[in-house]
Amino acid sequence: MCADMVEVRWEDEENQPQKALALLEDISPSGACVQLENAIPLGTEVHWDCPKQSFAGYVRYCDYREIGFFVGVEFSDACRWSKKAFKPLHLLDLERLVAKTKKSP
Repeated sequence: MCADMVEVRWEDEENQPQKALALLEDISPSGACVQLENAIPLGTEVHWDCPKQSFAGYVRYCDYREIGFFVGVEFSDACRWSKKAFKPLHLLDLERLVAKTKKSP
């Protein structure tokens, strides 16, 4: 789980370039979830850049929830995420949190 702002880019059904500011909600080596004000069709290729890494993938789900559209992106094979390449502004590392809890009395 994380939080960071990214500018997502894609082409619409008429091959017109689109872009929107999105909230990066979640990221893993194989994909991410971004929150947007508008829907993006399933299967659409999307891109965004971060300081040390660019991301590209395809929309696998787009669900409206009370505060916007949550868009799930499966990364292309060449775009696997790692903390070394890009660390979101706010990142909750669940593995580290569980390990810390196990060490506490």
